[in-house]
Amino acid sequence: MKLSTPTFGWSALSRSPFKVIAWWTFTSIAVLAATVTAHAQPREYHVAIYGNDSHEGYSSTPLRTISAAAQIAQPGDTITVHAGTYRERIDPAMGGSNDLKRILYRAAPGEAVTINGSEVVAAWQQVEGSVWKAVVPLELFQDYNPYQDLLTGDWLDRKGMAHHTGEVFLNGESLFEKSSLRDVMASEPYLDARNVDASVYTWYAEVGIDHLTIYANFQEFDPTEEVVEISVRPTCFYPSRPGVDYITVRGFTMTQAATQWAAPTAEQIGLIGTHWSKGWIIEDNTVSNSKAVGITLGKDRATGQNVWSENPVKDGATHYNEVIFRALDGGWSRENIGSHIVRNNVIFDCEQAGIVGSLGGVFSEIYDNHIYDIWTKRTFQGAELAGIKIHAAIDMLIRNNRVHNAGRGIWVDWMAQGTRITANLLYDNTIQDLFTEMNHGPCLMDNNICLSETSLRDWSEGGAFVHNLFLGRVEIGKVLDRSSPYHKPHSTRVSGLRNINLGDNRFFNNIFVRPDSISHTTEENVTTFYGLDGYEIAEFENVAAGNVYYNNAKPATGELEPTQVPNFRPIVQLEEDGDSVFLRMTWDAALSDVVTQPVSSDRLGTTIISEAIFERPDGKPYVFDVDYQGTTRDSIAPLPGPFERVREGAVRFRVW
Repeated sequence: MKLSTPTFGWSALSRSPFKVIAWWTFTSIAVLAATVTAHAQPREYHVAIYGNDSHEGYSSTPLRTISAAAQIAQPGDTITVHAGTYRERIDPAMGGSNDLKRILYRAAPGEAVTINGSEVVAAWQQVEGSVWKAVVPLELFQDYNPYQDLLTGDWLDRKGMAHHTGEVFLNGESLFEKSSLRDVMASEPYLDARNVDASVYTWYAEVGIDHLTIYANFQEFDPTEEVVEISVRPTCFYPSRPGVDYITVRGFTMTQAATQWAAPTAEQIGLIGTHWSKGWIIEDNTVSNSKAVGITLGKDRATGQNVWSENPVKDGATHYNEVIFRALDGGWSRENIGSHIVRNNVIFDCEQAGIVGSLGGVFSEIYDNHIYDIWTKRTFQGAELAGIKIHAAIDMLIRNNRVHNAGRGIWVDWMAQGTRITANLLYDNTIQDLFTEMNHGPCLMDNNICLSETSLRDWSEGGAFVHNLFLGRVEIGKVLDRSSPYHKPHSTRVSGLRNINLGDNRFFNNIFVRPDSISHTTEENVTTFYGLDGYEIAEFENVAAGNVYYNNAKPATGELEPTQVPNFRPIVQLEEDGDSVFLRMTWDAALSDVVTQPVSSDRLGTTIISEAIFERPDGKPYVFDVDYQGTTRDSIAPLPGPFERVREGAVRFRVW
C-alpha cells in the first residue's frame, strides 16, 4: 500500500535527518507560540447555578462553581458570576501579574450573587418547648468542623467561656452560643449584649463519632418553617497560600463564615482576605456575619502563629516586634506586600472587626465603606476589636468611612507612619471613635466627625489633628512598658524602637465640645478630659492654635489666644434617612471670630522621634484647602472644624 505524501513536504525533508529535527523543532515552537498567544488574550468565564463544571465556561455553557473558574483563571481574565447563592469557599489558584493584568471576580451587573459559608439545616425535631435539635452528619464538614474548632489566639479574652468558630443562623441572624443544653433551655438574657432581647435565641452543639447534634432555642419560631443555617467553612474568599496578587473582587454578598480570631501575631483569615499579597481591590461588596473579621489585609503564618499564646513567658509586645523583624527578613516591603484598595463595601455583624490588617495593609487605601454592628454580642472581647483595626498603617489612606456601633471606630496600632485618616463619620461607638496607639508619627487625622462619648484616645506621639469635630472626651496615656518601631519615611525599614511618653502633636483648627456630663479623671499615666488641658503629663510639647472650646472644654496649657465659649453648648444631632445621613447643628457667632491660619505640611513640621515630615506618600506636601464635603476653604482664615460653610444658627449638612 502506498502512503500519500503530506502537503508540507515530508518526502523532501526525509532526505536529511537534520532537516527533520529542525522541522519538528520549528513546529513545536510555533504550536507553543500559538498557545501562548491564545492564552494571552483575556478570557471571560461565566458561572451560573444551572451550569456544569465540565463546561467550557462560556455564557452559553457556564461553569457551576466559582471555585472551578478560580482554578483555571489566568492574569487578565474575568470571572462573571450570575444570580444565585453559591455555598463554597473560593481559593484562587493564581493572581494577576500586575495592576493592568488582574484577575477580576465580579457579580454579573444587575444580578444578586451570594457566596455563603453556611449550609441549610432543615431536619429539626422538637425537644421541649422552644428548644429543638438537629442531627447533622459529619460528612457535611469535610476537612474542617467549626464545632470542634475553638476560637483562640493572642489578645483574646473569652470571658470565661469556650467559644467555637461555628454559628447557627435563624433567618440570617446569628444566635448566641451557650456552654450546655441546660443553658439553652434556660436562655437567660445576656446583659452585656448590645441587643439584650436577641440574646435569648441560643444554641449548643455536641460532636459525636459520625454526627453533630445542635440544640437551639428558637423562642417563638418553628425552625421547620424558617430558614436555619449553620456555618461550615472557615472563610468565603481567601487564597490558601500567600502571594496571590492583583485580584479584584466586586459586587458580591458574602456571609456566614466560621472565621478564627485574627490576632496581629497570627495569620489573619477573614470572611474575605488577601493573605499576605499585593494589589487587591475589594469593592462594592456586602460582607456580614463573620464570627471574627469581615475583611482581612493580614500577615502570613510563617512569620508567627499566635506566638504569645505558645510562649506566654515572654510579653506580647516583644513577640510582635520579633514578628515584624521576621517579616522584614521574609521580604515585607512595598514591592511585595500591600497596596490594596478596599472601597464602597458594606460590612456588618462581625464579632471582632470590620476590617483588620497586621503588616499586610501597608500602602493601602480604605475608603467609602459603611461599617456597623461590630462586636454586638460581646460574649468575648480582646485587644483587636474595632470597625477598622490596622497594625503598621504605613502610608495608608483611611478616608470617608462611616463607622458606628463598633465598640471602637478606627484604631491604628503600632507603626502608623505617613498615614492620613480623613473625613470619617464616627458615632455610637461605645469605647471611642479614634484610637492611635504606640505610634511615633507622622500620623494625620483631619476633617473627622467624632460624635461618641469618647472622641479620641491618644497613646502615641507625633500626630497632627486638623479641622476635626470632637464631641466627646479625649483620653491620653503614656505607654512606658512597651516599645514599638518607627521607620524610614515611606518604607517598612525599621529605624529604631521606643516607648510612648506622649506629645509632639499639632492641634490646629479643631472644635471641642464638652457634653453636659462631666468626666475628667487621672490615673497612673492616663488622663481623661475635654479639650486639650490634660496634656501636661506629656514629655514632648504640643502645638495648638485656631481651636475653639465649647461648654467648658479647656484649651491646652500655653495655647495662644484660644477661643473659649464656656456658656454655650452647640446642638449637634445626627439624622439617618434611609441610606443618607444628615448632621443638624446649631452654632453661635464664635466660629466666625476664631483666629485661624491655613494648614499645610510646612506648618506641621517634622516629628521628633521618627524625624519625618508630614507629607503625602508620593512626597508631595499636604494642603488642607477643602473641607469634609469637598468645599474649598478660605485661603486666609478657614473656619475651624470639618465644615467651611457653617454660619450662626441652625445648619444641616449631608454627611453620608
